[in-house]
Amino acid sequence: MESSPRVAPGTPRGIEAIEGIEGIDTSRASAARMYDYYLGGTHHLPADVELARQVVELLPETPLIMRANRAFLQRAVRYCAGAGIRQFLDIGSGIPTQGPVHEVARASDPGIKVVYVDNDDAAALHAAELLAGDPLSEAVQGDLRDVDGVLGHPGVRRLIDFDEPVALLFLSVLQFIPDEDDPRALVARYRDALAPGSHLALSHATDEGLTAQAPEITEIYSRSANPIRYRSRDFVLGLFDGFDLVRPGLAKLMEWRPDGTPEERELAARVHGAAGVGVKPRSTSR
Repeated sequence: MESSPRVAPGTPRGIEAIEGIEGIDTSRASAARMYDYYLGGTHHLPADVELARQVVELLPETPLIMRANRAFLQRAVRYCAGAGIRQFLDIGSGIPTQGPVHEVARASDPGIKVVYVDNDDAAALHAAELLAGDPLSEAVQGDLRDVDGVLGHPGVRRLIDFDEPVALLFLSVLQFIPDEDDPRALVARYRDALAPGSHLALSHATDEGLTAQAPEITEIYSRSANPIRYRSRDFVLGLFDGFDLVRPGLAKLMEWRPDGTPEERELAARVHGAAGVGVKPRSTSR
């Protein structure tokens, strides 16, 4: 696997700086940059905006769902940090903006280490630029299906000690993994590499509430670099095999340990998707 991408000295800051870099196709939308658009960020390109707007036309709640997913990420990170986890591996991270893991986690402990992994060239490159100068954070390019490549990546190994508990994050990324690549088996391989006491925080798009829109949204994402799949709640629950789910178990995005804000109450009935946090039992051998 290639080493972490870095922006050359003198390169203008901003996502537009990646346009024209050899080997990076900016004409095709990516889920990572579409996600940034939904969140109201600025780290996306015209191709991402075009498809994202088509999704929003079909499902106007899409930005709300993405905000709910980011809010779950932040609550899960705070929970893991509160449980004593001091290293985070965020796989399928996209671009670390709009309240990213390292900012949220370091409110608990400024020494927490965070590695972001994404397979999108542009996202990884821009993430590396954003994190330049932060010795406790790293952005690497890698495909979560290449388990050995991700876990053995020098950028991951520089910061993550797999002999100690890790918070492993799969936030709305496994929905982009085809059935033939067996997401459950992939998660199990990561689980087996983790020390007992490690945490898994995971969210996944589900097929509930999307009966009418799902086929058309699926078709739109098929024109991006990351075709999407909506799966059942039971399927998502199976991704936690080998982990003990913490209260309240597998829940809707806005129902996992909510903060009780008015926005959460408003979104609870409108936002679908399953989310949870599990702990690898300390009695489980590696």
